[in-house]
Amino acid sequence: MPREPRTKSRSGIYHIMLRGINRQTIFEDDEDKRRFLETLKKYKSISKYSIYSYCLMDNHVHLLLKETEESLSEALKRISSSYVYWYNMKYGRSGHLFQGRYKSENVEDAAYFFTVLRYIHQNPVKAGLEKNVFACKWTSISEYTQQVNMIDIDFGLDLISPDRNKAIRLYIEYMRQPNDDQCLEDTVNVRKSDSEVREFLFQLGIPNISNLQQMDKESRNAILAKVKAVDGVSLRQLSRITGVSKSVIQRID
Repeated sequence: MPREPRTKSRSGIYHIMLRGINRQTIFEDDEDKRRFLETLKKYKSISKYSIYSYCLMDNHVHLLLKETEESLSEALKRISSSYVYWYNMKYGRSGHLFQGRYKSENVEDAAYFFTVLRYIHQNPVKAGLEKNVFACKWTSISEYTQQVNMIDIDFGLDLISPDRNKAIRLYIEYMRQPNDDQCLEDTVNVRKSDSEVREFLFQLGIPNISNLQQMDKESRNAILAKVKAVDGVSLRQLSRITGVSKSVIQRID
């Protein structure tokens, strides 16, 4: 069946999630994350979108964007194509990296704008990667209070208060508030953390996922069998991390 067309946001603002195909890792190291941010900044000037926040996780990205001159689909195609080309060159791989169709939701009013803004910035905290939301390295949270790099901070801060100092103070308070906000969810319940699984792969001589994907089938399956046998590693998690389908892993003895 054909896909349902997306409903246009009246405000032009969208919460976007890009994730790795089969939920696999899309950022192996900090250089990869820096490259993605450089790409995001480059196409901001070309596609003319406004960007209000971002968060980079190992296997997915959250963005809060406003569509202006160019359609959001075209802008995201530019961003993903450019990054995937660079990523494939770096790791000597080919093929898709991102899941085919990005997830999105409309952000139609100020109340939900701030809900999404906080949700994106608190993503690493809720995932258990950080305790302090302002210590999160790969989010845009500090651009609102420190030096601006590419975030359009005026829109959000002006909605809070015309007094900039007051707006920043209230922004900081709001970003720190605990909450049960649920926006575009991408959570997977696992007993072993993803970082623990990657560390085990590293101990088995796999420095990155692309290295595993380029191995011959027999060698690759031998590695996967060892990881699969570890208590607390689920088939779904192993598939998400390695990019190897769950059905293939399930058949490995």
